Amino acid sequence: MAVRGRHRRRQQSRINRASLTVTAGGAGLALPLVAAGTADAASADTWAKVAACESSGDWSINTGNGYYGGLQFKQSTWEAYGGGAYAGRADLASKDQQIAVAEKVLDGQGPGAWPACSQKAGLTRGGPAPAAPEAAPRPAKAPAATPTTTPQSKAGTAEMYTVVRGDTLSQIAEEQRVKGGWQRLYQANRERVGTDPDLIVPGQRLQVKPGAATPPKDRPAPRAKDRTGPEPTGKQAAEKAAAKAAEAKKAADAKKAAEAKKAEEARKAAAAKKAEEAQKAAAAKKKAEEAKKVSAPSTARFSSPVDAGTGTPYRASGASWSKGYHTGVDFPVPTGTSVKAAASGTVVSAGWGGSYGYQVVIKHTDGKYSQYAHLSALTVRSGQSVQAGQRIARSGSTGNSTGPHLHFEVRTGPGFGSDIDPLAYLRGGGVKV
Repeated sequence: MAVRGRHRRRQQSRINRASLTVTAGGAGLALPLVAAGTADAASADTWAKVAACESSGDWSINTGNGYYGGLQFKQSTWEAYGGGAYAGRADLASKDQQIAVAEKVLDGQGPGAWPACSQKAGLTRGGPAPAAPEAAPRPAKAPAATPTTTPQSKAGTAEMYTVVRGDTLSQIAEEQRVKGGWQRLYQANRERVGTDPDLIVPGQRLQVKPGAATPPKDRPAPRAKDRTGPEPTGKQAAEKAAAKAAEAKKAADAKKAAEAKKAEEARKAAAAKKAEEAQKAAAAKKKAEEAKKVSAPSTARFSSPVDAGTGTPYRASGASWSKGYHTGVDFPVPTGTSVKAAASGTVVSAGWGGSYGYQVVIKHTDGKYSQYAHLSALTVRSGQSVQAGQRIARSGSTGNSTGPHLHFEVRTGPGFGSDIDPLAYLRGGGVKV
C-alpha cells in the first residue's frame, strides 16, 4: 500500500489502496514528477492534515511496519511513483518531497488511497498545488514502460489497477479479492495482457471487477516476467551457454559414474553368485562320490600297504642285495607314514629283523606271507590277528637303508628266499598299484 495509518489497517479500503502496494514487474517504472498546478493537486495544509491523521504529523517516522514517512508510503509505492528521485525511502525525504510524490498518487488513485484520513482532512482532487521540491541528481533512467490506453476509473471506485514492478496476476487477484482468481482476472483483461498471462507490464491498467467470464481450467498460476529489461550481451549469452553446458556435462558425468558403479556392483554380484554356485556344485559332487563309495560294494580283498607310488621294483639286480636282486618292492614315503596290512591274517613276527631293521611278518589265510621292513615304530605284536587295511606300523629307515621308505615282500613261506612278485599278489587281491 502507498499509505496507511500508524495503528490501524482498514480492510474495507483494500481494493482502493491496492495499486499502491505492489512492486514493479519489469524494468523500473519511471514516472515524471508532477509539476505545480496539476489538476488533481491538494494544498500543503491539506497534506499536513492527512499526515497528522496517518502519522501524527511525523514526516520522518519509521516504525518498522513497512510504511514510511508522514503519509505512510509503502516502499514499492514510493519507488513506483518516482520517490526514488528524492530519497531511498519516504521517511528519508523532506516533507515537500513526500507531498510531491503524494500528488502523483492522488492523481493516479484519487483520495481513496487514504480511505479514512482523506475524508478527515478534506483531501480531494483539484485543490491548489504546493510548490514542487528540487530532486537530487539521479542517474539516467531506463525508458518507461508504455502503459495501455485503458482510461482510469473514477477516483475512489478502485475498479482499475495499475501494474507495477513485481506484480503477477495471481498476486493481484489475491490482494484485490477477485472472485474466480487470476483466471477470471486474466479473462477480463485478455486484450490488455495478451496471449501470455505470465507477462504483464508495469503501467498497464487492469480491470479488477471482472464480469462473469468463464476462467480457463488446468493452467498453472502465472509468474512475473520482465518485458522491459535489457537484452543480454554477447558475452553474457556466451557465459550463460557455457554455464549451461558445464551443468549438462556435470549431470552427464554423474549419470555415467552412477551407471558404471551400478554395472560394477552387478558384475561383482554375478561373480559372487557364480562362485557360490560352483562351491555348492563341488560340495554336492563330493557328497555324491562319498555316498557312492559307501553304498558300492568293495571288490578289493587286499589293501595297499601305503598310499604312495612305488620306487625300486621287484627283481631289480645289483650287488647291494645278498641274492643279487631286489626281493621286494620299495615305497618311498616319509618316516612316520602309516603302514597297513595287505590282507587279513596273523602276525608271526614283530620286532628287529637284522638288515631289515624293525619289521612285521604276517601269515595270511591263503598261506602266503607278507613282510614290512625298515619300520620306525610297531603297533602290533606276534600272535595278533589283523584285518586287511589295518595299521600295523609306521615307516622309517632302520636296518640297511639309504633313506625313509617301506620295503614290502610277499613269500610262499616264512623264510628268506621264497619271495614272489608283491605287486602281482596285491593286484590279484583287487589292489590298483
